[in-house]
Amino acid sequence: MSKRFTLAEAEKLLPEVEKDLRKALAQKTQYEEADTYLNSVSQRVTMLGGVVIDRDAIVQQKTKRDRAAEQLKAAVESILETGCLIKDLDIGLVDFPTVFRGEEVYLCWKLGEVDIRFWHGVQEGFKGRKPIDQDFIDNHGH
Repeated sequence: MSKRFTLAEAEKLLPEVEKDLRKALAQKTQYEEADTYLNSVSQRVTMLGGVVIDRDAIVQQKTKRDRAAEQLKAAVESILETGCLIKDLDIGLVDFPTVFRGEEVYLCWKLGEVDIRFWHGVQEGFKGRKPIDQDFIDNHGH
């Protein structure tokens, strides 16, 4: 049984979720940069054989990649601990389970949006987002 949120509860969590999401995205970028560097070095070594490699730079990039991976994992876990669901980390898409007319649905928020203005059915996803109207406000909650 997943945690269920009212709109007010979900909005109260937004600043914390947004902070962790921005942290996760920054660490993902760091990880990818280090990984790209390390892959290009290993490709050069494979293609050219006895190429001179900068061991210090490799160690530095491996450390950067490992640290970024740890911090990315911690930021994602921090978000998931709130009870909300990360639907797309790259665009910062997060869903908060709620109930509307007795059915589980998701309050849907995307990084950059000021507050939560949309919801969608569990099977619909981002493309099925509908605006939160008075009917939704009156008929959702626990």
